[in-house]
Amino acid sequence: MRAMILAAGRGERMRPLTDHCPKPLLEAGGRPLIAHTLDRLAAAGYRDVVINLAHLGEQIRAALGEQHQGITLHYSPEPEGALETAGGIRQALPLLGDAPFLVVNGDVWCDHPLTPPANMSTASSGALAHLVLVDNPGHHAQGDFGLKGRSVVLEGGERLTFSGIGWYNPQLFQDLPPGRHALGPLLRAAIAAGQVTGEHYTGDWRDIGTPERLSTLDTELGQR
Repeated sequence: MRAMILAAGRGERMRPLTDHCPKPLLEAGGRPLIAHTLDRLAAAGYRDVVINLAHLGEQIRAALGEQHQGITLHYSPEPEGALETAGGIRQALPLLGDAPFLVVNGDVWCDHPLTPPANMSTASSGALAHLVLVDNPGHHAQGDFGLKGRSVVLEGGERLTFSGIGWYNPQLFQDLPPGRHALGPLLRAAIAAGQVTGEHYTGDWRDIGTPERLSTLDTELGQR
């Protein structure tokens, strides 16, 4: 199974830190955020990882190169801020192959093992996505989706927040034309059709979207 790290965002909430440094290269515990994610992907057995690039993207390519702990890195350059999440994934499909793949937001910190769920092991399994959901943080108290057993639902169930970690069947994106597309409408349509499963992860998860959250993580990692 292959994986993709979403690293093309401008990082507006991180400004001024991201004016001259792409958010994935901001450091916590003396290492770039994206390096921590790559470490977890390597430990989980992923050997091919796609990274999309836009804002200051060449800095990311220069910093990481073509290999990381046995992982071969592939890059998917995008026009600055043009494609959004689904559009970026759709563009990267030739690099991701025909099997289900993992996508991780470049600005999350999480100790999830990233082990693929059994129902996403083949493209013919029927599920179009499997989402990792977490308890609602204070800055997103309303959550995103409900969870009933293993089914993600739009209404009802336990209301939780999408972590930015999910496995996707490439069929979810195959009918998208090239260009700018958000992920939310695709997911909601698939959820309404009963084609999205999920899990409630209760381990350490954080959205490292502001300088304050980055500083907190940096301090904690420095004490380990």
